[in-house]
Order: sequence, then structure tokens, then C-alpha cells
Amino acid sequence: MPKPVVILGVFVADTAYRAERPPRMGETILGNSFALGPGGKGSNQAVAAARAGAETHFVSRLGRDPFADMALATWAEAGVHPAVTQVDDGYTGAAYIFIEEATGNNAIIICPGVAGDIAPADLDAHADLIRGAGVFMTQLEQPLDAARHGLRMAREAGVTTILNPAPAADLPEGMLALCDYATPNESETEALTGMAVTGPDDAAHAAAALRDLGVGTAIVTLGENGVFFDDGARSAHLPALSAGPVVETTGAGDAFNGGFAAALAEGMDPLDAVRFGNATAAISVTRPGTAPSMPSRAEIDALLAAG
Repeated sequence: MPKPVVILGVFVADTAYRAERPPRMGETILGNSFALGPGGKGSNQAVAAARAGAETHFVSRLGRDPFADMALATWAEAGVHPAVTQVDDGYTGAAYIFIEEATGNNAIIICPGVAGDIAPADLDAHADLIRGAGVFMTQLEQPLDAARHGLRMAREAGVTTILNPAPAADLPEGMLALCDYATPNESETEALTGMAVTGPDDAAHAAAALRDLGVGTAIVTLGENGVFFDDGARSAHLPALSAGPVVETTGAGDAFNGGFAAALAEGMDPLDAVRFGNATAAISVTRPGTAPSMPSRAEIDALLAAG
């Protein structure tokens, strides 16, 4: 039996407003549309991994409010097992997303709420779960000391570790050395290495630089240009897959990471796991939303078989 995937991260409720322009201070304008849905990179990744077939546990914090109810319902529908602390003194995270109607450009305010207080003690409370996992994955939306503590705990127990270094941040010395895999996109790769990435050739040089910084295997995600993989013994550019017309790319990186983690937990060869992640992302972008766009295992297998 595959061991579980354990993910540390944040849930936020995404509140998205579309309008012709943002309001000026003191001004009220009419918008064109509004949408409310589940978000947060870690939560999205957990949904993707669970729908891809992995036993998935999510470590986080929630308040006790309607947004927490949304989180729990989202995870229940996807089959995610919450390893969550709920607190009365604080609120569940939320994001304000303004979308300019003409261009699709956005401006975002994130208030992480009680998830901003995630600490090493939250990981210690689930130490047996983490140490018994097949894969432990985290991002950088919660405090860095918690992410580092989780990576160290998992690594010391022989658990495969994945860091999705998003959003980009300055990392403590030695943190990348705790990562069997790091999965930055182009801008995150540049933040970590100082090397601009505009395509596969740049990604090859940057991936080698990431390994020099201590990462076991560097996986640079390139959006519509696919993924570049380098584990020191093998390096390869894997093109993106197509599952149909693109509707929305938001959440594609989370889909990739969740699918990739699920595949690794099953024991797939890392390159095959990247292809599995690519297929997960390819299907997700044909649908609106983030967590709601994550595909089922049957859909992923069908796309891989067709390719």
C-alpha cells in the first residue's frame, strides 16, 4: 500500500471581484461579477493529490466561521483528511482578488488569518503522521519556521520531501538542503538563483544552480512550456500536455504539485511522476476555479493513455 501524502499549508477563501477598474480611495463603483471559492496553495495541492488517488492529510489552522466550514466541506468532497487546529480567537484566511475586466490583470490582498500563526508546534502535534508519510510537501504561505521544521522532521524520518517555494521568499540557509524536490516556477527560480528563466535552456542552467544550493532534484515549472527536470543523473525538458481549450490557468501549479506528490507516493519513477503532474495541470486549466478544477484519477490516467 502506498504511504500517505502529508501537506502543510494554508486555506483561504478567494473572493474575486471583476470590474472595469479599481475604485479610488473614498469611491464606490459597480462591479461586473463576483465569485467566492476555496483557495490557498496548500489546500489546493491537497485537493489535487486526493483526487489523484493519494491518501492525503492536510496540516493547517482554521477559525470557527463560515470560511472554515467552506474549507472542511471542500476537503470532505475531495477526500482530504484534515489535521487541522481550529481556534476561536481569530478568523479563517481570505483573499481579496480584483480582476480588471478588459485585461484579466489582477491585484490581490491576502489575509491569512489564524493560518499566519502556524508554528513548529503544529507540526509536532502531528509528528507521527508526518514521520509515517510517503511524501511531505509544503509551500511558503505559512511562516518559514514551520515549513522548515516540517521538512526537517520528514527528512530525518526518511520521508520524501517537496518544497514548492511559492510565493517567492528569502530562505534560511540550509533549507533547500532539506528538499528532495523543489518545484519553483520561472519567477521563483530567479528569486532563488538570481538567474532569469524564459524557457527550457535557461531552466537547465537554473536547475543546476538549485542543485548546487542543496536541492536533490530541481523541477522548474514553465507554464505552457512544460517542466524542466534535473536530478544530477538525468536532465530533461518535458513539454506540457493539452487536454482541451484553456479556460483559466489559476491553480495550475498547485495541480501539478498535488499530482506529482501523489505519483511519487505511489512509487512512480520521478520522470513519470512529472508527466503525471503535467497531466493533472493540463486538465485543471480547462476548467474555472482552483480546487474545483482538480481532476479525478480516471481523468488523469485517460489523458496519459491518450498521449
